[in-house]
Amino acid sequence: MDKQDVKNLKKRYLVWFYKTTKEALDKVERKFTQAQIDRFILKELRKQARPSLNKFIDDYEAYIIGKEKAGIELKYDGNKLQSDYEFLVMKLKAIEKATVKELGKKGLLEIKALYEKEMTERILKSTEH
Repeated sequence: MDKQDVKNLKKRYLVWFYKTTKEALDKVERKFTQAQIDRFILKELRKQARPSLNKFIDDYEAYIIGKEKAGIELKYDGNKLQSDYEFLVMKLKAIEKATVKELGKKGLLEIKALYEKEMTERILKSTEH
């Protein structure tokens, strides 16, 4: 194997490692970011709602409350972070440092951009909902 082959193998491993770790973190964090947006939307819906829509709006609020509760349970153990969540945060930081060491800051930015592109494409291609 030449130097470029070795570099390519390392890059692919770092892309995979970043992706799997970031996905695990995002699974928790998205509950909070989605809830922020959901709360804004709920407020807007309440401003516009006719009485006949109150049930739908109340159901949406219950959905938001459930999402927030699930996020808190995934991220926190009482007043401290869940150990597995805290480990994921540390692991992602270490992966990012390893990426900068092996591929430079530009390499890390490229991997982050690839991840965002992949996640956005998944959403746009999704026929689940």
